[in-house]
Amino acid sequence: RPVQLIVGFAPGGGSDVIARTIAEAVAGLYPVPLVVVNRPGAGGALAAEQVARLPPDGHALLLAGGSESTSVPAHRELPYDPKRSFSPVIRLTRHGQFIVVKGRGGRFSSMQELMAAARARPEAVSHASAGVGTLSHSIFLLLGRAAGAQMLHVPFTGGGPSLQAVIAGTVDCSVAAPEEMRGLVDAGELRVLAVASETRAPLYPEAPTLRELGWEVIAENMKGWVGPAGMTPEMVAYHHDRMRQGIATPVWQRFLERAGEPDGYANGPDFQAAMDRLLDGIRAALGR
Repeated sequence: RPVQLIVGFAPGGGSDVIARTIAEAVAGLYPVPLVVVNRPGAGGALAAEQVARLPPDGHALLLAGGSESTSVPAHRELPYDPKRSFSPVIRLTRHGQFIVVKGRGGRFSSMQELMAAARARPEAVSHASAGVGTLSHSIFLLLGRAAGAQMLHVPFTGGGPSLQAVIAGTVDCSVAAPEEMRGLVDAGELRVLAVASETRAPLYPEAPTLRELGWEVIAENMKGWVGPAGMTPEMVAYHHDRMRQGIATPVWQRFLERAGEPDGYANGPDFQAAMDRLLDGIRAALGR
């Protein structure tokens, strides 16, 4: 039977592109077709619930590591446990989340200025997000906790609308992924202030990490494959080894180069540990 690669977001988005690129890279390494199936909704939680209920026979994998694994479960009860309902296989990518403000005519030119204004008066600074419970929402909760500031949350339906609100000046700042903001930054519509990663991003080396600025906030958006809990070690190794070969192919390496991504590889246990650390940090910020 074909192997279903289930993505919790719509076709054409960043997650979908990752899934289809790696499927192309490993197509010759599997004896059966790999079929990308989009199941959007609830920040990826609908797809995660579907995969958690499937038999652990190796015929379905979920592209995990984002909001459905690290953020949404901190905000509300879900019909799956992100730590125990899945068999982690491999991490493919990790990329930093950037704090951005309005470019031309904007009121902030540095992260220090932004947070000083936020600390001066509760909710004096507003931040957009791609929705309640998403990683872009949770990053500002982590930042507010680390910096001792209370910011006003303004949720939108996705990353695109939230960035348009920043450009229009209706909100002060937002979190953005590289693929969402690159053209807007190049055009001067947005300014990058910082990145929530362990190291600076190659595409924007002038943007400091939040850790460099004194706030211990590391919240990378990760993507990788997990299967239903109960997959045998042999099944996990089968998928891991082929995906590991796939990320060494020219198809995948060209994708990383275009996206400006670092090598995001991690084995299954390390991938799960990274997701758990971020989830626990967000839960702590929420007081849970």
